[in-house]
Amino acid sequence: MIWEPLLLSLRVAVFATTLVALVGLALGLWLARSDFRGKSVVETLVSLPMILPPSVVGYYLLFFLGRSGPLYFLGLRIVFTWPAAVVASAVVALPLMVQSSRAAIAAVDPALEKAAGTLGSPPWQVVWDVTLPLARRGILAGVVLAFARSLGEFGATLMVAGNIPGRTQTLPLAIYDLVQANRMAQANTAVLLMTVVAFALLFTVNRLERRAAAREKRYA
Repeated sequence: MIWEPLLLSLRVAVFATTLVALVGLALGLWLARSDFRGKSVVETLVSLPMILPPSVVGYYLLFFLGRSGPLYFLGLRIVFTWPAAVVASAVVALPLMVQSSRAAIAAVDPALEKAAGTLGSPPWQVVWDVTLPLARRGILAGVVLAFARSLGEFGATLMVAGNIPGRTQTLPLAIYDLVQANRMAQANTAVLLMTVVAFALLFTVNRLERRAAAREKRYA
């Protein structure tokens, strides 16, 4: 009862985190190194899923992915499947990746990037060889936080993927069902498992942040 939802949760979290890492890193780099009209609007839209209730986020996703949404007519029909859970998890986890990567990239000294540029390196190579390596701890912290958020997603997933045992029932949804059925022994095991995983992920992020702070202090 527990292991199947756990494996599905891990699968959803891996796919969602991969998507978030790619999109979130690109957005973080863009927001950290660009100044354009409407930037505050973009920043607000990116952060909005952290503020809105999960049911509202799920409603928007249901509109875009459902029968009345534009993506349905493009052939993307994934509502009430596990890929819909991936989309929901990615949307709610994206702000964490963007904020973490943006802060890490903004902390990189622009003089180092300019020095690499004066040596003849094209912009993409400067980003690859200088910016991303120097910001790697913050980027990695964003990836870990996004994975943890994806693993624990509940509300938006319930709206667009449903709670179908063996198909779309992730571990948070299974815990809800176990409590409703008064199967407290299994619920306790599932809750403890989620807590251990979340603790390990947050502990990893804290270690990365401490190491980054120690390194900055050492080279200050």
